[in-house]
Order: sequence, then structure tokens, then C-alpha cells
Amino acid sequence: MNVNQLINMVLKLFVRKAVNGGINAGMRKMSGGRGGQGGGHSAGQSSGQGGAPMDANQGKQAVRKARQAARAARRMGKM
Repeated sequence: MNVNQLINMVLKLFVRKAVNGGINAGMRKMSGGRGGQGGGHSAGQSSGQGGAPMDANQGKQAVRKARQAARAARRMGKM
């Protein structure tokens, strides 16, 4: 293995970790949870409003899109 291949391998490793870390942070932010609680505090705030089901659907759609983006990024990273 020559030096060029080693440098490329190390750079790919760091870039992949940075991208996955950013995607994971974005997914956590979009889901509204901290560490895995799944947004328990936001349900209590919107329980008195009539538009709560719409908010829940929008949240689910945002999480779904974030997961799709994560899958696409992982596929691009493998190429």
C-alpha cells in the first residue's frame, strides 16, 4: 500500500465519521428527544391544542426524511 492510498483511507475514515455524526445529531434534533426519550416534553406542551395530530404527523414525516437522508449518505459513503 502506498502513501497515497493510506492518506485516502484515513481521510475517508474521518469524513465518514464527521458526516455520520452530523446526520445523527440532526436526527436527534428533528425528533425532539434528548438521548432517546423521544420528545416526551413536547407532547405535554401541545396536548391542550386542537392541532396536535398535525404536529405529530409533521414530526413523523421529518424523522422519516432524516432517516432517508441518512441511508442515502451511508450509500454514498460506501461508493
